[in-house]
Amino acid sequence: MRKILGRLSSINVQKVVWCCDELGLDYERSDVGGKFGGNDTPAFLAKNPTGLVPVLEEDGFVLPESNAIVRYLCSRHSAGKLWPDDPHARAQVDRWMEWLSTSFVPAQRDAFWELIRVAPEKRNAATVDASRAKSEKCTAALDAQLANRRYVTGETFTAADIVVGCAVHRWLNLPLERSARPNLERYYGDLRSRPGARQVIAQPLT
Repeated sequence: MRKILGRLSSINVQKVVWCCDELGLDYERSDVGGKFGGNDTPAFLAKNPTGLVPVLEEDGFVLPESNAIVRYLCSRHSAGKLWPDDPHARAQVDRWMEWLSTSFVPAQRDAFWELIRVAPEKRNAATVDASRAKSEKCTAALDAQLANRRYVTGETFTAADIVVGCAVHRWLNLPLERSARPNLERYYGDLRSRPGARQVIAQPLT
């Protein structure tokens, strides 16, 4: 049985769950990390020494790191579709997956933490504003990328849309004011209609 170790409130676990649902793969998911704990046990650390979720177990193969898991699942179970065969097309998918990890998620992290996980009376408005400003630059770039494309890399849904989609879902549901991004909002509406996104879209920000 394919297993996903990690709580669904984690954006990184959401990527893997969405990927499996998009591919129609059977799996069992266990709540690990955060308030559930279990990610500092010897058994878990043997699977991922960093103690982070998610971890995928498939046919005796163990793999941590969400983007690596999405790449692996898509290349194994959807080669030529969610994971393009053409090296140039595949590089563009990889590019946006890396951008998500190095730019968009770090930009919005502080706003998410302050607005969702910090009590209102303890929130730092300056921290939220700085995070929002960084995130606005990212969403402006993404909105421009989507101006003439249905999905991030073209007219076809790929692995890049899974990981970027999770962050877009988080950003557009944060309780803060945002600049209008019509292409991004159209894109999010498209993603919401996909059956594979159902668990992520239904997940409240916690």
